[in-house]
Amino acid sequence: QTLRLNAVGYGCTSGTAQIGVQEIERLVKSGTKTQAVSQPVSALVAACQHLKLKRIAFLSPYLEEVSANLRKVLQQNGVETPVFGTFGEAEESKVVRISGASVQSAARHLLAEGGLDGIFLSCTNLRTMDLIAPMEAELGLPVLSSNLVLAWHLAQLSGDPKALQGPGRLFAAQAAE
Repeated sequence: QTLRLNAVGYGCTSGTAQIGVQEIERLVKSGTKTQAVSQPVSALVAACQHLKLKRIAFLSPYLEEVSANLRKVLQQNGVETPVFGTFGEAEESKVVRISGASVQSAARHLLAEGGLDGIFLSCTNLRTMDLIAPMEAELGLPVLSSNLVLAWHLAQLSGDPKALQGPGRLFAAQAAE
């Protein structure tokens, strides 16, 4: 008997942007029985729509060309990314070593000019979950990350209201509804 799941997540932001949302869904569904598939790209679009974010800063650990597809998908879904920053890391194994202090400093720099609705910290390998609440408190804006939006979207898709628990305005906005 094969286990049937309410939702399955694919945990790679840049991989999803390169492979494509529909192809990821097809591949996941070919290997498991699930009602829904999410990944950080669709999850980010859904989170931005949920929080009504139209202009966000985009912080990536990778070279700009790696994030270009995702930024294009966001634009096609009504979310502009006029401010982009990168750590310029070409090696995946080094992304996890980017410090929280470096992420916070880069976010401050990207948001310094104002006129933005929030910031997105791209990459599931970038350690950000413990940064969400303190950054939102400091910056006064929603802070989204690949892992945060994926967890939130999977909780949404699961149909279990108890699953909708997590840090930051994204989960708080859900609880307020």
